Order: sequence, then C-alpha cells, then structure tokens
Amino acid sequence: MGKRLPKIFINLMVLSLIISMFAFGASANGGKQVEVKELPLAELFGEIELSSSKPTTVIVELQAESIVEAKHKGKSQSKGKLKAERDKVISSLQGKVSNAKVNREYDHVFSGFSVELPANEIIQLLATPGVKAVYPNVHYTADVISAEEISAEAFSPEMMESAPFIGSDLAWDAGFTGEGVTVAIIDTGVDYTHPDLAHAFGDYKGFDFVDDDNDPQEGPGQYHGTHVAGTVAANGGIKGVAPEASLIAYRVLGPNGGTTEDVVASVELAVQDGVDVMNLSLGNTLNNPDWATSIALDWAMAEGVVAVTSNGNAGPNNWTVGSPGTSRDAISVGATQLPYNVYTSVISTSEGVSYPSAKVMGFPSDEELLSLNDGEYEFVFVGLGAEEDFEEKDLEGKIALISRGEFAFVDKATNAKNAGAVGAIIFNNVAGEQPDVPGMAVPTIKTTLADGQKLLAELEAGNNTVSFDIEFDKAVGETMADFSSRGPVTLTWMIKPDVSAPGVNIVSTFPGEGYAALQGTSMASPHVAGAAALLLQAHPNWGTEDVKAALMNTAEDMINPATGKVYPHNTQGAGSIRVLDAINTKTLVAPGSHSFGKFVKESGKQVEKQSFEIKNLSNERKAYSFDVEFAGNPEGIKVMTSNNLQVQPGKTQQVNFNVQVDTSKLEPGYYEGSITVSDGTQSIEVPTILFVGEPDYPRVTGAFMGKEADGSYYVGSYLPGGAEVIEYDIYVLGPGNTIGGFVDTIGSFENVSAPIHEFNWDGTVQNGIDLANGDWVLGVYVEKAGVTEYKAYLVTKN
Repeated sequence: MGKRLPKIFINLMVLSLIISMFAFGASANGGKQVEVKELPLAELFGEIELSSSKPTTVIVELQAESIVEAKHKGKSQSKGKLKAERDKVISSLQGKVSNAKVNREYDHVFSGFSVELPANEIIQLLATPGVKAVYPNVHYTADVISAEEISAEAFSPEMMESAPFIGSDLAWDAGFTGEGVTVAIIDTGVDYTHPDLAHAFGDYKGFDFVDDDNDPQEGPGQYHGTHVAGTVAANGGIKGVAPEASLIAYRVLGPNGGTTEDVVASVELAVQDGVDVMNLSLGNTLNNPDWATSIALDWAMAEGVVAVTSNGNAGPNNWTVGSPGTSRDAISVGATQLPYNVYTSVISTSEGVSYPSAKVMGFPSDEELLSLNDGEYEFVFVGLGAEEDFEEKDLEGKIALISRGEFAFVDKATNAKNAGAVGAIIFNNVAGEQPDVPGMAVPTIKTTLADGQKLLAELEAGNNTVSFDIEFDKAVGETMADFSSRGPVTLTWMIKPDVSAPGVNIVSTFPGEGYAALQGTSMASPHVAGAAALLLQAHPNWGTEDVKAALMNTAEDMINPATGKVYPHNTQGAGSIRVLDAINTKTLVAPGSHSFGKFVKESGKQVEKQSFEIKNLSNERKAYSFDVEFAGNPEGIKVMTSNNLQVQPGKTQQVNFNVQVDTSKLEPGYYEGSITVSDGTQSIEVPTILFVGEPDYPRVTGAFMGKEADGSYYVGSYLPGGAEVIEYDIYVLGPGNTIGGFVDTIGSFENVSAPIHEFNWDGTVQNGIDLANGDWVLGVYVEKAGVTEYKAYLVTKN
C-alpha cells in the first residue's frame, strides 16, 4: 500500500510497550486471520512497558466504589467492607505474584491501592477479579518556570501586586479575608515558621508523604510550597489573597518530584482532615481525564472540597494540558502576566553630559512619575539614603541622589519622601543594572555606577540641577503567558483551563524569612485557591460547583496583543478571575463552560443535547434570556433553546438546549462560541466549543514490540481514536538515533478499534528473510477521519 505522507517527516520517539485488551491474531505477510476468545481484563491506562521484569509501581482501582463515590450514588459503603474487598484482591494477586508489594491503600475518594510488582506480571493484575483499572504511577513535578530570590535590599511589599489586581483588597474591605476557611497546600511542604505564614498554621501542620512523618516542613533546598502558601494566605511583609485563612501542608514532592501514589494519598487525607479548599500546583504531561489523581479530585469536589490545580507549563500549543489539570470537576488554572505601563526616561544636567543608563525603577503612581517633567530640580547627594543621611540637609521639593547599598531600595525612597524630596535617583554601587522595584514612595530613576559618578562630578562642578523627560511608551494589558498549557482534554473534549490568574513574576514567601519571584501555572493556581477561600467565607453554604461557577461566570476576557482579539477558550478558559465580582454575583450558571463534543456524521444533521443550571441568588424573580453565537456565525451550526426563563428568588432551574450541526456545510475543525445568559442588568458569557470531524488530537501515541514464548513477536500501537488504516514499517536505525533505510512493511490493517492494536509477526521481512536481532525503527502510519499521521519508535528485536 502506498504511503500518503512522506516518511522523512517521521518523529523518532521512545518505545512504549502496551498490553492489548483486545484479541487480534494475524500473519504479517498475508496469512489467515485467526479469531481468538477475548479474556476479561481490567482496563489498562498509560504507557507501561510490559515485557520487562523491572519492578514497577502502578495504581489499582477496584470495582468496589470508594466511600465518597458510594455515598453520592446512594449506596452503602464502609471502611471495613472496602478493606475486606481490598484484602481479597491483594491476597489473590500475591497468590499469583509472590513478590507483589503493596505501598499505599485508598478508600475515601479513591478505591484501591498502589503496588510494586514486575512489569511482566501486570497482566496477572489485570486478570485479578475485583480490579477495575490499572494506572501508571506517574511522576509529578512542581509547575514552575523560573525562580529568583529577592534580597532584603530589593524587597518591597508592593511587589505582591497580583492579589490586589484580582480584587482581593476589595474583598478584604468588604470584610472577607478567608477567616474560618482551611486550605490544603499539596506540594513540596511549607516553611510554616516563616513570619508571614506562622499565623496560618495550628498545632496540626499536616503530613509528609515523602518521608512518611507528621512534619510537612519544606524539604532541604526546596521552596515551591512555601511560595504557593504565601500567595494563598501570607499576612506580614506581604499579603496573600486570603490573609486570614488557615493552612495545612501535605508534602508529596521531594527534590526529584513525586508520584501518583502519594498525591492520591494526600488528597484522601486532606478530605478526611476537613479542609475546605485544596491547591495542587503540580502536574505531568498526560492529557487524559481518567488518571487516578483526576478521579480522586473529582470525588473530592463532590464531597465539598474545592480542588484547584495548575494547568501545566507546556504551552502554547493546544492539547498540552496535563493531569490533574484534566480533571472533569476540579478548577484548572492558566497563568497570566499582569498589565503594565512602559516609560522611557532621560535625565539632563549641564550641556554635553548624558546618562544613557537612566531608567524608571519604580513610582507610587503614573501621575507622580510624570509630574517630574514639570520643571528643573535641585538634586542633593545623601549617601546611602539612611535617615541620618538626610539630617541637616534641605530636600524639600528636591531630588535625592542616593547610592545603592546597605539596605532596601524602598527604605531609601521612603526616607527621601519623609525628608520632603519629590523624587530620587539611585545609582549602582557595582557594575551592572539595578532591579525594577514597584511601589516606590517617590518616583525613582535608576542608573549605573558610571552614570552615578557623572552626577557626583556635576555636583562637584557646581551643576546641581536636573531635569527629566519621562514619556509613556506603551501599555500592555493582562496577557496569557506563552508557557501556560492549553486544552482541550482528550476524550471528554472539555475546555481547559477553566479560569486564569496571575502567574508571571509573582512575589511570595521563601523559606527562612525571605521572598522570591517565581513564574509558572503553579503561581496562578494559589490565587484561585485563595479566591475560593474568600468566596466560602462570604457564602458558607455554597457548594463546590457554586464556587467554580462564580469564578468562571465573572472572569474577564483578555486580549491577545499580537492579534487584537480575545484569546481562544482553550487558552484562557473563561478568563481572568475577579474576586469581588464573584462574591457579589446574583446569578450562577453551571457548568461554567461547555463542550458539545465532536460531530462526525458524514451527511445530514447531527443533534446533541446539553443542559445547564441557572441559580437566582437575588431576592426577586428574574427573567433570563439566552443568546448562542459561534465565531463567524458559521452556516451549519444551530442552537435551539428557550427564548426566556423565569427563575424565582433563591431557586435553581435547568435549561435544556439542542445543538444541531450539519457537517456537510462545515469544514472539519474546531469551532468556538459563547452562550450569553442575561437578566437585563448582568450578562454572563459561557464559553463553548465543538469539533466537526475527528478532533486533531495525536492519532498514534505509542508503539511496541516484544517476543512471544514460541519465538514469534507481538507488535502493536496505542491509538486514542482507533484507525481506518494502519501500517507498520521497519527501518534501519541510523547513527545518533536517526532514521536509516526502509526495510519492509510488516503489517497492514483496516478499521481497527481504539485504544490498542496488536498483531503477531514471525520476525521475517522481504518474503522470508529473518530480521537480525538488534535495534530498529518501527514506523506507524495511521489514517483516521481524514487525518494522517506517521510516527517512528525505537524498538529492539531479540
């Protein structure tokens, strides 16, 4: 069969060995198809190498439902019954695999256990009665892009500007500070002795799942969890979003990260400890909604704990969101950069002297900065700018010339202001540029050491006046960070992230008594966790779905400066959160976003039904209208819903609507729109998406080859959506893991099912020549729904 895609576009990837859950038997060289009976096996998720005897840890989900799942399904369940069922499964497994070692056991929001066993014995686990599914013990890392500790000299309380930006200070003024609400920090541990955090911890600090003890102190050389905790609830040198919230820490990430078995255990314990909110600023690259951690988070939400997680740092491409950001119910958070104004600065003294390094360091307001343009000012050298340096010097209405050194820039500016100065120039005491410091008490210009020495020389020459030419350059609004992972989620096709929040250069607490600027979706997530704490204090009777809806319904769209258009839903979610608007909303629309899924009918019209709930929080009856619009108003998409709806005060009503798609009038691809719900005064936009044709997810995500006991070989691939056509090719492995010459096509098949395809191969190529043992390249060509994909994998024939 001829290829439709040039083989030079092959991507070399690492081999993934996956066991088939289906029965296939076929000769690779045109032999007779052999039908075999399918055996009952539990479902296997993820890329687990099954040919190796290497000890491997997996997460086992039992058919017996967890305590929380059973509760919400109206069934009876108990720890004792679950333990008996779990012990039965474990006993059966260990009867077949004597060296299987159970590590952790779960029963509250996840039913199962983690176990270490040889990878080639996982098939025995899949065949054990009572096992529902097996998941990989995935490696998790902290979602941070960069970190920079801030010296005491450079620190300013105004650096924590992200909490006020989302409206936290307005919520504080309204009386909501997070008091009475407990937030779990599931992370690298927390330095609960930090002066800004000590108030938030009680006698019970949490648990360390890395060292298995009761002390969740930040690990040596780690800082991530302390920074996250400060964004939630710091109350000292800086203020977090919910400065009077209580914290409990669960350490699940060591210096080299952590794994699913500890993350799931921490979610279980946090729910049982009675927390109200949990923050997980961690993740991996697996885009799938059904991994064990995501399941645990979904049931934690059902039990009344608001689960907030970072969306990942693998952007800006679509489909890059990773678990647990893929959770159906947890609030997944993307990262934004705060808006800022850019100014240029020129300072002048006598003719012929220039100061090319002059830049704006910081200022209390744009107006005060620009007021320096109004005239010529006398400038006075005050050394390091300590309080005593201003004594017996007249600074009233003048500019303080200050040397860097000894103490914080903000203190130098404050001392200048207290002495009557209207501005300051701070020159460096070493080579290089000084940092920007927002929130300085007076408008402050920074220069290099060389330019500072020029200013001192001017004073010596009697030229003691300076003028400023400060001009606005440009305004940059709040924008999405390029690193922030994008959705949608495979299989559910859900929009992710749900919302976005500041995550670039976020200043927060650092172990010891320090502060640091970090960036990543890890920094965005705790803004939302803190906001959830404020909402729960304001509305203690709200459920998790209410908190999520309020944050999504009141979020603000952001404009991409590169295009001038609103960011796509799978980039920003519902938008950037605004805390006070969420607290004060009078209407909740849930869910806060919709995916209508995929429309693949080749002819005629396909109709999908959806619904959402409207909750009227006001004390008067409201009439709601609905308007659904897809970008560009494409012909072929029609949404039918009620024209209006009356909802009584304090009541909730379901709204049903049908989406009709005529694929014959539409190009295949991704379509996004908005459902606008209005009561005449407030309008809520609910993001929505749909796919025409098979979505553009990766068509093949892994391949494998292994030797059978009879000397033949099993060969196959992992296909998320199945395949209409699939071919397997062998290539020579070239130097440096490159693709060498084509050898032969060893298998061609049509109409194979998802998620795994496997066939038997006799090990020969080119009409009966035995392929030599060694490393080769296995190329996999897939056609599915008009999309072709060709990938290559390193395999070993032995």
